[in-house]
Amino acid sequence: MRVVFDTNVALSALLFPSGSLAWLRDAWHDGRLTPLVSNETVIELIRVLGYPKFELSEEERLDLMADYLPFAEAVEVEAADPVDTVCRDAYDQKFITLALAAGADALLTGDRDLLDIGAELPFPVLTATDLATRL
Repeated sequence: MRVVFDTNVALSALLFPSGSLAWLRDAWHDGRLTPLVSNETVIELIRVLGYPKFELSEEERLDLMADYLPFAEAVEVEAADPVDTVCRDAYDQKFITLALAAGADALLTGDRDLLDIGAELPFPVLTATDLATRL
């Protein structure tokens, strides 16, 4: 299953090995899920991993990215890719654009702005609980 992970979902799976989303790491490691990434989503994840509140060294941030990116499929997202559905939160639009460009099977999020417009999109917008039941 090819899935766009919003930044908070990927971050939780990476940072909290005993957390409620840790199973996602196992799922991308064993090939049940393929995270879809674009330049924009990777840049955001790198930026967020650098937040002082996480107290991660550069080496730790690189290790986390090394546990994610090799399992991901990089998707070229053209600036001109047409997007009919627009998210209330402009910062979340990149996930919709990526999912459309990639022909994703789903977008995985806990973000209410994305979940609320799921019915308008040609792919399901799922919570981690929804995805777990589908797998």
